[in-house]
Amino acid sequence: MSETVRAQFQALVPNAVLLNNFGSSKSGFNGTATPDSGPGRGFRIRVNSRTRVVEPVTHEPVPAGEVGRIAQRGHVPLGYYNDPGKTAETFFEKDGERWVLLGDMATVDEEGVVTVLGRGSQCINTGGEKVYPEEVEQALKSHPDVYDALVAGVPDATWGNHVAAVVQARRGAAHPSLDDIQAHCRTRLAGYKIPRQLVVTEAIRRSPSGKADYRWAREVAVAADGSARR
Repeated sequence: MSETVRAQFQALVPNAVLLNNFGSSKSGFNGTATPDSGPGRGFRIRVNSRTRVVEPVTHEPVPAGEVGRIAQRGHVPLGYYNDPGKTAETFFEKDGERWVLLGDMATVDEEGVVTVLGRGSQCINTGGEKVYPEEVEQALKSHPDVYDALVAGVPDATWGNHVAAVVQARRGAAHPSLDDIQAHCRTRLAGYKIPRQLVVTEAIRRSPSGKADYRWAREVAVAADGSARR
């Protein structure tokens, strides 16, 4: 749940304990978010004993502060159906146990707390800096006029790619402007992560399970950027 949705739930049920958990269909449960997890601080989780952040090629644990991929051992799938290539890329054997590599990039601190950066495949390289859409989306969703949001990279002659925000406004709310969105995000994000483009759409496209459709978001942002330049 986003910080905004969690706050709304808490207001409705003030005596309930709300937990943000992290996991995947391949790994199951990995851990629970820390109380200080959120925009500007990252999605920080205390992982279980079966979870590590590893170097994706050697599968060795990464030193504190370095970026790696989240992996989990134990009861994990045997592989992908009829796809030995993808199975070999995702599953490995180490220390006599079977492991699965998730698509999520992360760091780990000296206390073992893992900060999830986001999906490596969706990472935006802008001006040599790496931006993970999930962090920007959390900041966008904390805006009072934003109901839902996706972030994608759009080709840019100066920066290589720029950060584009595709947002769905709340019902009855005015469509936010780019200046308004940028001012809001600057209170939560580093400057290079601030969206340089804003597209307001009627609805954000997601799968029935709620999974983000980043290909659609990028197509919408690229089309809008092209229209603005013509």
